[in-house]
Amino acid sequence: MAKADAVRITTARSSAADDMRSRQVRYAVSMSIRFVCFFAAVLVGPGVFRWILVAAAVFLPFFAVVIANAGDQRDDGFRLPDGPGAKELTAGDPER
Repeated sequence: MAKADAVRITTARSSAADDMRSRQVRYAVSMSIRFVCFFAAVLVGPGVFRWILVAAAVFLPFFAVVIANAGDQRDDGFRLPDGPGAKELTAGDPER
């Protein structure tokens, strides 16, 4: 395993079940907002605001899918030193 491949526990991904549940919740919230936009467009009556709500109801599914499929990107900003001065643990002295 190279230094760049090291995984810190603070940046480990959540379990597959937790990740799936999180995506489902984000998608359900987005679709609920879409339903509210559509329902409000019917109630508002004719006018510019109705078309804004209709546009939101039409385009929200695209954004909902993108947001729901956004991966778990954790980063604590920690970087291992790299270069000639960087020290590494070794298995031991190979000459012994």
